[in-house]
Amino acid sequence: MVEIDLKKIEEKWKKYWEKERIYKVDFNSKKKIFSIDTPPPYISGRMHIGHAFSYSQQDFIVRFQRMLNGNVFYPFGTDDNGLPSERFIERINNVKSKNMSRAEFIELCLKTLKKETPICIEDFKDLGISADFDIYYSTIDKHSQKISQKSFVDLLKKKQIYSKKFPTPWCPECQTSVAQAELEDKQEKTLFSTIKFSCLEKELLISTTRPELLGACVAVFVNSKDKRYKFLIGKKAKVPLFEFDVPIIADDSTDMEKGTGVMMVCSYGDKYDVDTINRHKLVPKIIIEKNGVLNFGNYSGLKIKSAREQILKDLKSKNLIKEQKEIEHIVNCHDKCGTEIEFLETEQWFIKILDKKKELIGQGKKIKWYPEFMFKRYENWINGLEWDWSISRDRHFGVPIPIWKCECGKIIVPEEKELPVDPLQTKKICPKCKNQAIGETRVFDTWATSSMTPQIASELIGGKIKIPFSLRPQAHDIIRTWAFYTIVKSYLHEKKIPWKDIIISGFVKLGGEKMSKSKGTGIDPKKVLQEYGADVLRFWASSSKLGNDLDYQEQDLISGKKLITKLINASNFVFMNLKDFDGKRPKEIERLDELFLEKLNYLISTITKRFESYDYSSSKNKIEQFFWKDFCDNYLEIVKKRVYSEEGNKRKSAQYVLYRILFAILKMFAPIMPFITEEIYQEHFRGFEKEKSIHVSGWPKKVDGFKESIVNDFDFFVDLLNKVRTEKTRMQKSMNADCIIYMPEKNKRALLKMLDDFKNVTNAKEIKESKEFKVEF
Repeated sequence: MVEIDLKKIEEKWKKYWEKERIYKVDFNSKKKIFSIDTPPPYISGRMHIGHAFSYSQQDFIVRFQRMLNGNVFYPFGTDDNGLPSERFIERINNVKSKNMSRAEFIELCLKTLKKETPICIEDFKDLGISADFDIYYSTIDKHSQKISQKSFVDLLKKKQIYSKKFPTPWCPECQTSVAQAELEDKQEKTLFSTIKFSCLEKELLISTTRPELLGACVAVFVNSKDKRYKFLIGKKAKVPLFEFDVPIIADDSTDMEKGTGVMMVCSYGDKYDVDTINRHKLVPKIIIEKNGVLNFGNYSGLKIKSAREQILKDLKSKNLIKEQKEIEHIVNCHDKCGTEIEFLETEQWFIKILDKKKELIGQGKKIKWYPEFMFKRYENWINGLEWDWSISRDRHFGVPIPIWKCECGKIIVPEEKELPVDPLQTKKICPKCKNQAIGETRVFDTWATSSMTPQIASELIGGKIKIPFSLRPQAHDIIRTWAFYTIVKSYLHEKKIPWKDIIISGFVKLGGEKMSKSKGTGIDPKKVLQEYGADVLRFWASSSKLGNDLDYQEQDLISGKKLITKLINASNFVFMNLKDFDGKRPKEIERLDELFLEKLNYLISTITKRFESYDYSSSKNKIEQFFWKDFCDNYLEIVKKRVYSEEGNKRKSAQYVLYRILFAILKMFAPIMPFITEEIYQEHFRGFEKEKSIHVSGWPKKVDGFKESIVNDFDFFVDLLNKVRTEKTRMQKSMNADCIIYMPEKNKRALLKMLDDFKNVTNAKEIKESKEFKVEF
């Protein structure tokens, strides 16, 4: 194998593309612009293997569209105001935001991002992402803040946003409210304890996994149809350890089969508690603080799990536990840190979505989903929504919510010309009572801003591209957040879909399990890039269809490296025989060359259709098979002697077809392996072609004058050739061994216009007619 310095090649062309502005969109061109709503990665450390996987896949489409249509709008953004970025900044600076003033932490965040963002962007350039990095946004920059705040003001005026004090999901670790879309299910082991309440001086058994909420118990529920407990309805139950009474209420949502059939209702154990306390107008008892610490009785100051252990210990010591068993159950956790969420009563801002389920499903149906079944995930998510979209977060770093409140009840909203604005830095006097209003301390959830990425990108270029964009690429785990929220915002603001198409990528797995940096099961793409190169990593990413997860296997990387070596060797061989080639089409094309051009035309037609429907994976397989089998194993071997020793039209025909075929193969590989295809183009083809990069040289067109054909006499030629090769192998002869070939007259007649080529490639001294095919030496 030829050893090549892939890193040197990559650096050379990465700099060249940037210097020559190869990926710059031309807004003055008459060519239709293909626009991409690019996923902005979190600035939360280096690029991970999932980024390399999904961003490569979207770049395959981008590069294809650029070659096909000549004009692509592909901006690049970074998501900088989310919790992952905030926690990353805390980690690398060894600080906690809650121990700093807001001003100090924001200053630290901005300073850290200024240092880390260029490093993150360089990772994507190393991968060969062909974005126009001059069109760049950050979700925390002034431009994005203005658009995010403008969205809020607009929806507030349209009465689509409201503020309410309500029990909402809360993360004690991150100390912020959490939207339904940010919850994930986690299976955990816990103790299911049957505890002795009392009523009418008799035991009343209630089973629970959350004994730490005994002090927050506000009622006991039984089902009115449950004959065991019907006589208790309207009575009082005494809560063990804490010795206070709560009412026993009939509620037919109580599951008679679960535990003992009696349920304690606490403020707040879960969304069921929230609903029933609200429905029965019960007075809540809040015993858990925002930091996950209890504030009740002898257990004040204890974290939730410590309080649970201590209360169980105290219940046992007083003989208040009837039975106990270990179970596995599903708990709701914050997807950013894995902490079990609580329901705490806080005032938050919400966007109304529950009353628009039908309309939002309808908007989703207007978009083409690739793969199509991913739409069902979107639809199921909407049908399962239980709360409006909570958009406020109790954090330091984020886009400020642009609102001021006065004690007289007046809410002050800024004018558009004032945006972006920080209510804690800008003072406002209440126009009603003339007192100073209080600025909102909370910030937007990151999705409240990221849901505006089409508008953010559009405004960067003065609105020259508007929704719907051509394409949104993203992973399937954020259908419920980024895809859904972007559709929500576009619908609420403009009654439009944000993009015509959406492509969904899968996950990277290792041994069947999803990779996780936090669990230490991640693969560092920088190491893969260093050892194998970007083209090889991209080749591996192309092995998976849209929506499918892909197991990381080094064998796929080795295959990619072999392909690169073969491309170089084949190109060197071809151009070694094109030294006198003038680039012109000869007057006559040899029959065998005609047949191979027909196969090429069929391939171009097939690959184009598949790429247009975002099927880069099967496209790659088809191109690779054509290159290895049809071109290298067969066509090159067949015409080798013709370009070595023949003269005149026969040689010119082979030269012309070699050039056209190799160039088409290179172009079709270019979206997947941009660096090596650029290297070969510049070294060999640039002298014949006018374009300064293969990536703007145009998608291969079918060769004029030749039909499309998947099966033709070329395949018949190869079948006979393989028979000769098999016979030589059986007789332990070299492939160059001279021979005499016998074949039926009809076979010989079919080869008539290709007989010389057949003799050359088989080293046949003579081809004779016979009833059966055979080879003599």
